[in-house]
Amino acid sequence: VINSTQKVQIPDNVTVKVKARTVTIKGKRGRLSRNFRPLLLDIYVKDGCIIVEKWFGITKELAAVRTVCSHIRNMIKGVTYGFQYKMKSVYAHFPINMVIASGGTQLEIRNFLGEKVNRHVPMKKGVVVSNTGVKDEIKIEGNDLENVSKCAALIQQSVKVRNKDIRKFLDGIYVSDRRTVDEVA
Repeated sequence: VINSTQKVQIPDNVTVKVKARTVTIKGKRGRLSRNFRPLLLDIYVKDGCIIVEKWFGITKELAAVRTVCSHIRNMIKGVTYGFQYKMKSVYAHFPINMVIASGGTQLEIRNFLGEKVNRHVPMKKGVVVSNTGVKDEIKIEGNDLENVSKCAALIQQSVKVRNKDIRKFLDGIYVSDRRTVDEVA
């Protein structure tokens, strides 16, 4: 294949700046920036679209074109609507206590399987954790999809059951819902 090209439409309420394969997107919820320097692609803005193209690429390099477009779409969605993950704690006997510390930048997990040790999970940059008002449920919000989902994964992995039969011990904190913070029109 000589040339592979994909376009991403830019909404009216979003401004995009591309310089040296660094894409910066500004919207009503904030600003996100991402560096695509390791990938040898052409990224530029033309006629209200972000165009990503690769000349004379092999299969793996051509696959990167669509990946970059997906990242850019997620960034646009993040600065427009934001991302929200809801997580619920599941337990059989010992109730898991989730305490939000440092103004929502850290989560402390207590009494997992009756253990005395407390687990601390720091949130990534731009991510805030808070209570939903429902018992044993928290919500994780932010503009960057990768950071929000990483925080959810870190919370789930911090309460992984070890040295026991995981078919019987199903205790943990699991993602129950994924959505945008603002409603998508």
